[in-house]
Amino acid sequence: MPILIVAAMILGVLAGYLINTNMSAADAKAAAGNLSIITDVFLRLIRMVIAPLVFSTLVAGIAHMEDTAAIGRVGIKSMGWFFGAALISLTIGLVMVQLINPGAGVHLPQNAAVEAASGVSTSAFTLKDFIAHLVPSSIVDAMARNEVLQIVIFSIFVGTAIAQLEKGAPVLVAAAEQLASVMLKVTTYVMVLAPLVIFASLASTVATQGLGIIAVYAKFVGGFYLSLAILWALLLGASTIAVGPRLGEFIQMMREPALLAFSTATSEAAYPGILEGLQKFGAPRRIVSFVLPLGYSFNLDGSTMYTTFAALFIAQAYGIHLSFGEQMLMMAMLMITSKGIAGVPRASLVVIMAVLPFFHLPVEGIALVLGVDHILDMGRSATNVVGNSVATVVVSKWEGQLGPAVSEAEAIAAPA
Repeated sequence: MPILIVAAMILGVLAGYLINTNMSAADAKAAAGNLSIITDVFLRLIRMVIAPLVFSTLVAGIAHMEDTAAIGRVGIKSMGWFFGAALISLTIGLVMVQLINPGAGVHLPQNAAVEAASGVSTSAFTLKDFIAHLVPSSIVDAMARNEVLQIVIFSIFVGTAIAQLEKGAPVLVAAAEQLASVMLKVTTYVMVLAPLVIFASLASTVATQGLGIIAVYAKFVGGFYLSLAILWALLLGASTIAVGPRLGEFIQMMREPALLAFSTATSEAAYPGILEGLQKFGAPRRIVSFVLPLGYSFNLDGSTMYTTFAALFIAQAYGIHLSFGEQMLMMAMLMITSKGIAGVPRASLVVIMAVLPFFHLPVEGIALVLGVDHILDMGRSATNVVGNSVATVVVSKWEGQLGPAVSEAEAIAAPA
């Protein structure tokens, strides 16, 4: 797949350049419109899975939070760290994208039909409207219109109610987990189209914007990796408080899993290695076996930061200004929705797609970032591994249980 994606990027730019230089402006626009059919179908397929995916994963995740209560302090400290890290990640993305301003000068035209598709008007946005809009009058209607915030509110109520029942609701939880598994499988089917969609979106964009758009992409990618570097510095700074002079040893432990996640563009590939490495580093097995899996669901720092960075990049490209209040609301929404569908292939794209309509941002803007998403996904995945490693050692230190390095045999023999 990575080879296909790189090939699609190169061929897409080449095809777009040939169209741009050998056709009139009107013909190039018509050709770009034909290519955008592929992107439009892909966007519809993504939107198709958003509602059931958010509902099923959130309900199942919250319903299982009784395990966190059983573990007590470790669970509370872990979730506190996860939400704190997510807030910092979102803030870095929000600040850096406005400092770098990678979407400036693109001036893409908005689709009036897309603007009218959203049920919330940000031009006349009030606190009263927001509060009223939080609660769905019908969950069926909310799902039909992909009103993610309303779906999240309903899911929180359902998941919390299940967790509080004396015997739980195992049938409902099992159904939610099965629905989530089915939706994840459907998402993998949709993502098979990624190379074709990347080709079409890049060819369409270059055909109408010319090769100058490549400089915009370079600024976007470079700005995002600079933001990741800042996040890494903060994460390693936090880990220094926990590991002290063992920082070099800690970085050495993370290096191979992080490189694996970077090269494969998936943090799941690094899970076994980081699970073993943390125990050998001296984190207790019972904390590692709890914090790390929970972190893979609720603590994806790189992916979380990308959501604000990409969403505001799209707004800049279309010349849409979001007020400070709207940006704060976007952060709050992304904080919740990014927790709801962790583990989904290209989860960040799904989260961004879910949020764009709420702020009158054209959903077709996702095509702008799709062309370089694999390159960005590599950095996001490696950052997710680092973030969860830091979270585990910080919680271990917080509990006063971070010990010295142990051998592989001692790590395996340690009590759960």
